[in-house]
Parts: sequence; structure tokens; C-alpha cells
Amino acid sequence: MARLFPVRHVMGYIFSLVLSLVALGVVFWDLNVTAGLTILTVCAVIQASLQLVVFMHIGETSNKRSLYLNIILAVFVGVVTIFGTLFTMIWGFR
Repeated sequence: MARLFPVRHVMGYIFSLVLSLVALGVVFWDLNVTAGLTILTVCAVIQASLQLVVFMHIGETSNKRSLYLNIILAVFVGVVTIFGTLFTMIWGFR
């Protein structure tokens, strides 16, 4: 029965909740901008890595090249989307 209980997934879920609470705490703590952004960035990187490894099973395949290529493509699409939105909405491109 012990093998049927997903301990790794439950621990990953709890750790994700803790990281989310820390990120929420940044809003309520009276921190300066630099400290708040640093904590949020570190929490976001750790949580994204945790999601990839635990829930998306990134390390359980033999074809590492396609996995990392897909991750790079996803990061590229995300960066283009973020900077495209900033470019059009904030920086006033018409």
C-alpha cells in the first residue's frame, strides 16, 4: 500500500503551496521593491522547476534533447509575449 501513495506528488504540492504563501506574503510585508522582486523571482524559478520535475516528469524520458528544446521554445514564446505586451501597452507603440 505504501507504494500506491504518491508521497513525492503530495510533498511537491505542499512545497508549491508554501512557495505561493511566501509570494503572497511579499504583498503583505513592508519590503522595498528590490527585496520583494528578488523573493518573487526566486520563488517563481523554484516553483517552475518543481512543477517541471515533479508534475510534468521532465526527468523521466531518454530523449533529453527534445525536452530541453521544448522548454527553450516555451521560454521564448513567453518572453516574446511579455515584451510584446509591454511594447504595445506601456511603451506606446502604435
